[in-house]
Amino acid sequence: MADTSSVGQRSGNQLAELDLRSADELPYTAVRLRPATPADEDFLLWLRKQTMTEHLSRVGLSLDDKHHRQRLLAKYSDAHVVCVGDEDVGLCKAYRSETAWVLMQIQMAPAWQGRGLGAKVIQALIAQARKDGLPVTLSVLKGNPAKRLYERLGFVVFAETEHEFELRCDL
Repeated sequence: MADTSSVGQRSGNQLAELDLRSADELPYTAVRLRPATPADEDFLLWLRKQTMTEHLSRVGLSLDDKHHRQRLLAKYSDAHVVCVGDEDVGLCKAYRSETAWVLMQIQMAPAWQGRGLGAKVIQALIAQARKDGLPVTLSVLKGNPAKRLYERLGFVVFAETEHEFELRCDL
């Protein structure tokens, strides 16, 4: 059974320590995650708008700054900026609960999409979850092409709502 003591306190630190060495095969150097700080909020709000507006609009959900900011700041202590070298290129927000690793958000700047970086971050999270003996869960808006990526990585739909699919990657 996985050790779940201090789970809420440890999840952010564990995420920063994901093994991204498999990302070495990418044509970039020094792929890493670093904890998000208040100084990152403007970049992360821009990133959210760039990556989510189309999908939120399609399903009729709110697009105003207030809702974007609320979603960004939810569990902000579990937010990590994805960096390639010294460049901030994305966001990975995940935490470990008693029953699963939950991938709340993963977003890459448009210039970095489709280059394998998001997949490598998710694969590293899956590897950590396997070490912990836990599945990984996430939700994706209906119509978001990221669902295909998640399915390629082993996620399967286990539930759906009006606007989202709920997916899980078991051990």
